[in-house]
Amino acid sequence: MSDPLLRVESLTKHYPLGAGILKKAVPMVRAVEDVSFSVKAGETLCIVGESGCGKSTVARLLMRLAEPTNGRVLIDGTDIAGLNKHALRAVRRRMQMVFQDPYSSLNPRLTAGQIITEPVENFERLSRRQREARAADLLQKVGMSPEMMHRLPSELSGGQRQRLGIARALSLNPSLIIADEAVSALDVSVQAQILNLLLDLQQQMGIAFIFISHDLGVVEHVGHRVAVMYLGRIVELAPCEALFANPVHPYTEALIAAAPVPDPARVRLEAPVDGEVPSPINPPNGCAFHPRCPLAVERCRIEVPPLVPMADGRVVACHVRAPADIPALEHIERTADTKNGHEAIDLEKDQDPGSGITKPH
Repeated sequence: MSDPLLRVESLTKHYPLGAGILKKAVPMVRAVEDVSFSVKAGETLCIVGESGCGKSTVARLLMRLAEPTNGRVLIDGTDIAGLNKHALRAVRRRMQMVFQDPYSSLNPRLTAGQIITEPVENFERLSRRQREARAADLLQKVGMSPEMMHRLPSELSGGQRQRLGIARALSLNPSLIIADEAVSALDVSVQAQILNLLLDLQQQMGIAFIFISHDLGVVEHVGHRVAVMYLGRIVELAPCEALFANPVHPYTEALIAAAPVPDPARVRLEAPVDGEVPSPINPPNGCAFHPRCPLAVERCRIEVPPLVPMADGRVVACHVRAPADIPALEHIERTADTKNGHEAIDLEKDQDPGSGITKPH
């Protein structure tokens, strides 16, 4: 088994609210709390969750656009959180980012060709002919005509601008690209084009993607694994097919149940939770989801659930669905004595006895 390209260990980010007065404790925004995961070369890890759950903060920490409060970010075993500026510069070639807004992330005064080659010129000296050849090649890779290298971003459509952002990210031949809501601002037809482009580039170049999105339909299309975040923590991380076929954590179940159903013949499931996301300044004790969870027990209000590995390859943080003191099994069967013998109850059937919700397929 090959080592992961990226490994994140106990990543934490707290933002202080102002300065302390008379040595009083400073309130903190707990944006990211004890997040750990890994990504292999050629793999796509999707990060999903409600607005404010910490997805974009994780992206900024991975790129070291923000300094972590605690934890490590390792690229091929090297902790970038501890690198100085000179050492970090060499590592930055391996990590690039595609931003959500395909217009504000581009310099409006530079042509498309200049935008693509600007990152390269930070590391290499190129002649004018070499710059134009590099720009033309990358524009063709993302499905654009080389003649467009002379256009300004304002002369391009939204889809073309996002393709340009991808071409810029590819200019340094990165091993990892972080796409933060990279298609959310685009029309549906253009979204499909960009997503298919990313999948094609991944197959051709073996690039690993971290894809941050709130659109579960997009995630189901592009992801290999999915990390579900709630209030700064990962509550479930699972292979994509397993997560959508059989969500374990109640919050994951709620997200999938609340997703729009494109087929009018299908009845949309009601989201099984109510209420608002708690404040990251004053998060609840125990499991952060317990004030909204229909399955919460007393233990949930006291103890933070650890991520427990399950037999199907996922990890789940839930005292009820994946208690840490019970061995993780893929198929759990209980038997009940009846007058006719023993009745087997399979907890992995479509109807979940814990929540009364039919799992979506």
